[in-house]
Amino acid sequence: MKEQELKKLVEDMTLAEKIGQLVQVTPDFFDQSGEITGPAAEWQLPQDKLFQIGSVLGTHTAEQVYTIQKMYLENSRLNIPLLFMADVIHGYETIFPIPLALASSFSSELTEEVARLSALEATRAGVHVTFSPMADHVMDARWGRVLESNGEDPTLSAELTRGYVRGYQGTDLEKETERLAACVKHFVGYGAVQSGRDYNHVDLSAIELYQNYLPAFQAAIDEGVKLVMTSFNPINGQLMSVNQSLIKETLRQEMGFEGVVISDWNALEELLAHRVAADKYQAASEAFQAGTDIDMMSDCYINHLSEFSELDRQELDGAVLRVLTLKNELGLFENPFRGIPKTPDSIEQMLRNATKDAALKSFVLLKNEDDILPLQKTQQIALLGPKAASKDILGAWSWIGKTEHAVSLAEGLSSGLPHLTVWDNDGRTVDIAEAYQKMKDLAHKNDVILLALGEASEETGEAASKAEIQLSEAQIELVKEISAVNENVVVVLFNGRPLDLTAIEPYTKGILEVWFPGSEGGTAIAETLMGEHNPEGKLPMSFPRAVGQLPLSYQAYSTGRPLTEKNQNEKYVSKYMDIGNDPLYPFGYGLSYSDFSIDGFEQSAKILTENQPLTIQVVIRNTSKRAGVATVQLYVEDVVTKVVRPIKELKQWEKVTIEAETTEKCTFTLSVDDLAYVHKELACYPDYGQFRFHIGLDSQQTIDGQFDYVSDEE
Repeated sequence: MKEQELKKLVEDMTLAEKIGQLVQVTPDFFDQSGEITGPAAEWQLPQDKLFQIGSVLGTHTAEQVYTIQKMYLENSRLNIPLLFMADVIHGYETIFPIPLALASSFSSELTEEVARLSALEATRAGVHVTFSPMADHVMDARWGRVLESNGEDPTLSAELTRGYVRGYQGTDLEKETERLAACVKHFVGYGAVQSGRDYNHVDLSAIELYQNYLPAFQAAIDEGVKLVMTSFNPINGQLMSVNQSLIKETLRQEMGFEGVVISDWNALEELLAHRVAADKYQAASEAFQAGTDIDMMSDCYINHLSEFSELDRQELDGAVLRVLTLKNELGLFENPFRGIPKTPDSIEQMLRNATKDAALKSFVLLKNEDDILPLQKTQQIALLGPKAASKDILGAWSWIGKTEHAVSLAEGLSSGLPHLTVWDNDGRTVDIAEAYQKMKDLAHKNDVILLALGEASEETGEAASKAEIQLSEAQIELVKEISAVNENVVVVLFNGRPLDLTAIEPYTKGILEVWFPGSEGGTAIAETLMGEHNPEGKLPMSFPRAVGQLPLSYQAYSTGRPLTEKNQNEKYVSKYMDIGNDPLYPFGYGLSYSDFSIDGFEQSAKILTENQPLTIQVVIRNTSKRAGVATVQLYVEDVVTKVVRPIKELKQWEKVTIEAETTEKCTFTLSVDDLAYVHKELACYPDYGQFRFHIGLDSQQTIDGQFDYVSDEE
């Protein structure tokens, strides 16, 4: 449909039909019995209004979508098709590793491929839009939704976000019917909720907002993302769904977003609980005036927007046109059953293979003392712990994925280790003392003890905030008890957030972070433990020494009394009295079965100008007898700044495959854009002067150099 035809369609719509396009409901509103029950009854939503609704969220199957769409079109005056949206976060039925795990790959190519394959499966179920990617900047592991994030670094997050959008949307949504429209969320600041508690208050400075929280959203917009979801939290005291300055001025005008803005679930009605709206009428009018196009799962718009006497008809037509434009870009007017195959071929095995490959790239080897890993087939191995045979490895957002179809760690290891003993108690009625004695007996009899530990899926994700992020007391005690019998303990860690591992780290020789690894998790973990795959993941979030360090980021700001190597014993410096300032495991950290070192670097010049970028060539050596992947990271430090700045910031990275006992070179090119930062007037530009760069295999252990940024005229 051409743009002019869309505008004519808007002209032909009644006020009620226009408002309906701005409302989103769940499938249960379309009860096939024809009886108005459940939330539809609570909203007093008669059938004539129901068949004016614009979109549906949370369908499960192609049959469900087909039935609802067919019924809707048969009862809709103008035959405007429904949009179907869903939470396709890291897969649909076939589940990939959680986004935080995918971020460990430091690869936008991987996030793009995962998004493409997720879209391929979801579109076959009739889904048109995914509520992904999540671009929230995060520094607090207490917040359960770090599971959905790209981690603590805004540059890495922006790059991975680009990959997601490209993968979901492709280049032409109308022609590529196996692609989804992407909705980037949550705009903006949700990752900064106070105390790490979901749905809580947010208070951010403007500089912090522009420097760290907006870049990933800008990356999504630059890639052409079709929707933006507002966050639950306030910024500057204004809830985001009614924050006109951030939606209309920042998002629309400054950032150039032209697509659809949608609220989060019931966010408009929740304005009443926040005490910033007296009733649903006020909530509807203020949200609409602020620029929120679609009201997700509240009756504020459907029942109260028409009462708003000052409703700007031009504003209303603009919002409706944005929704219709999205439907048109998806080709729904010509093909309302888009993506649903008449005779679907099986893609399950291809998807499961892809989930395994993604998992292999996401595991982070945190500790490998005495080269206890990889395991040897000749060894006697005991696999113990609550996650040993558990299929709860998919994560909190695997709402359609079938847990029973996941490959557990025990299943993954069963064929590769002939001398493997698995004991997880598996519901057997054994008291605690008897269980410990059984496991100690196994620890005595075996060469290496694998302890599969971690969180349950429901302990992470939305509404899963924690005040303490250690393993459970029972799991900590298990590590101590087993290590007292056999010091060769390797922990395989399943979790959706960075954990405080200080209680168990001294009692282990190896720790492999596998996150929630997805449908083929057990297979991928087994291949890694057995050495068939060499770990290559890097931490996208720092692991703290204690929860008291949170929020935590490697991007520590300069202070007037910094802690240095020379003043460790002084009192009046910025430090903790009981622990160090540094994390247990820093951002960018991750070991390999290979041994890498950075032998040095060469830089093209000592100055950088607008017309003369700086090239830095780095030599990386593999001193081991095994090929592996090194992720070389380049950080930049501005020596003198106009506002207080982080000491170092990640700017570029490169993944390099290095054969055994050889060297490779990687080249970084720094430009003026890499030096820019947000100043007090909120403009982003660099300052002339001295800079340092830091190159390493993580954010802490680096080799350093320097250069000056000068005018081309000097």
